[in-house]
Parts: sequence; C-alpha cells; structure tokens
Amino acid sequence: MTATLLTGIGLLATQDDELGELTDAALLIDGDRIGWLGPAGHAPAADRRLDLGGRCVLPGFVDSHAHLVFAGDRAAEFAARMTGQAYTAGGIRSTVAATRAAADAELRANLGRLAAELHAGGVTTFECKSGYGLDVDTEQRLVRLAAERTPEVTFLGAHVVPEHTDRADYLNLVCGQMLQACAPYCRWVDVFCEQGAFDVAESRAVLRAGIAAGLAPRVHANQLTAGGGVQLAVELDAASADHCTHLSPADIDALAGSDTVATLLPLVEFSTRSPYPDARTLLDAGATIALATDCNPGSGYSTSMPLAIALAVVQMRLSPAEAVRAATVGGAKALHRTDIGRLAVGLRADLVVLDAPSYLHLAYRPGVPLVHQTWIAGQRA
Repeated sequence: MTATLLTGIGLLATQDDELGELTDAALLIDGDRIGWLGPAGHAPAADRRLDLGGRCVLPGFVDSHAHLVFAGDRAAEFAARMTGQAYTAGGIRSTVAATRAAADAELRANLGRLAAELHAGGVTTFECKSGYGLDVDTEQRLVRLAAERTPEVTFLGAHVVPEHTDRADYLNLVCGQMLQACAPYCRWVDVFCEQGAFDVAESRAVLRAGIAAGLAPRVHANQLTAGGGVQLAVELDAASADHCTHLSPADIDALAGSDTVATLLPLVEFSTRSPYPDARTLLDAGATIALATDCNPGSGYSTSMPLAIALAVVQMRLSPAEAVRAATVGGAKALHRTDIGRLAVGLRADLVVLDAPSYLHLAYRPGVPLVHQTWIAGQRA
C-alpha cells in the first residue's frame, strides 16, 4: 500500500473533539486509514506528496437518508407543487409503477449515476432505502442492488400501502414474507409514520418485526404533521427520527433525552416549499442532529450535501460549523458508525478537499461547486 501525504492544507477541520481545527496542516493517508495528521512542519515521510495549495479539508459527508433505487421521475409533480398543489405521500405510487417495470440494469445504472453525484459533492458514505417496489420480488431486488453500492441498506417496505390493496394484508406481508426476503441484504428497517402512510400502531408493528429479524430501526417521523413518529422512534431507541419538520415541545424533550438522532432534510423543505425544521431549538435543547439529502424522485430530487449545508445555515439558523458537524459527525451517529465522520488517526481515510480556504464558503457561496477532491477509504473517488 502507498502512503500519501497531503500538504498545504489551509484549514483541517477534523470534527474531532480533541483535535479541533488545525491550520497549516498535513495529513497522511496510509492505505485506507489516516496514519497521521498535524502541523505541516512535523509531517512524516511518505511515498508521495500532494500539495493542496491552502485548500480546506473536511471529513467526507455522511448522507444517512437517501432513496436512490428507482425508475422514472416526477418532474410534473414538482411543477404542480410550484403552482400551489400541496405535497402528499401519494406520489410515491407513481414511482412504484415505473420501478416495478424497470429491469435490474436500468435500476443499477440510475443508482450508479446518483452515487457518482453524491461522491462528486463530497459524500463518502450514504444510506439507501427500498420502498419503491411494495411487493416481495421488487423490494428484494431494490435492497439487493443497493447492497452492491453501500453497506447501509434500509428495508422500507412500509413506505405506503399500494393501490387496491387491503391495509391489514399488506402490513402482514411487510412484517412477514417481504421482510424475510429483504433482511439478508439490509442493516436497517424504516417506516413512513405519517398521515396517508402508516399510523403509530402499524409503524410499531413494522419496526418490532424488523428488530426481531435482526435489523436496527429508524423512522420517517413528523414530516407532514405533528404525529407520533418521533415519540415512537425514541420509544424503540431508533438510530434516527428523520424529517422532524413538525415538532412539539415534548418531541424536542424526548429527542434531547435520548440517543436518537434528529436527521433533518432541508432539501425536501426547499423542494416542497414547506416550513423548515427548528434546528436551532433542537440543538439548544441538547439533541443530536444530522443533515442528509433525502434524495428521492418526489419530494427532493437532489444529491447536493453542500446545498443542504447552505440551507441549514441560511434557513435553519445553524452556524456553518454546526451545519458541517451535522453533515459529518451527525450523519455518522445516525448510522451508528464510529469509523467515519471525523478525521483522526486510525479512522477511515474519507475526506473532502474544498476549492476554498474554509468550510464557511459552503454557505457563503451556495450553489458553487466547491468540492475539489473526494477521497474514500484512501482513494480518490
């Protein structure tokens, strides 16, 4: 294995509580791990050196919520929203029809394209959900294809109830045969706990079935209404409650007193003209937050974590440092990962080089392609 020394780092924002932020720094990539980091004047020898010319280096972004295996698009639905039509969960069913009809090659190609976009935008780890099949065979296809690209695969058979299907029968299918077919490819189980999708009792049944099958829970919670999704996530010690757009004081207290991460998805609010989550109150209460793209064909078809960071700063009142931490450390916590999200010796060499002197430019220059390099497990992506 070749050791590569990155020199000329203007700002090394490690996101590590002990190391903090270093200026005039260097970092040694040894195989797929970080072998050393510190002041450039104390850098060790290496097989090769790469001068970054004063650029900023961050941990790779961790996208802990994405829906990337599907066919078709819903551009017409987006256009209708922009003329005043309200967003509902019902549009999912149109993607289901296209996805069921698509061959593996088409689904694999679309997934590869979106994964490449994520990597180009600085994402080094991403989660990927099913949920656009809603039958046993297609859901299994989706998780199998997702597992080719990431170890963070989530079974989301409980996305919505398919058309012309009995609710009780479908719930039994999700908790039984469909779960059994999909679990070998998955690490996580998820449910859309929301008006128009699944209520709290149904969601609890899905999550408990997934837990019994060896999967860890996460929840689509409180996106459209102030329902019971957040409380359910905390009750079951879910890794994350995702969306958290409509929160009561009790929801905020529950998240702050738990290990459940509040994963916020500002690209969805941007794309649906919805209110943004109250990130400031969550942080001030002591909750852990993550930022993710929620890339999906309906409510937010974007892979841009830099834009999510900018929106979190401008629209959700986070500081740039808080937003970057949510997109790195927060995302890693939402996936129960300790080997990513920070830069420290022994951790995986996942990092982003910005074409800017500081991460402040991610919000200061929104929409500008500032990701200069993405390194995943010690290799240029």
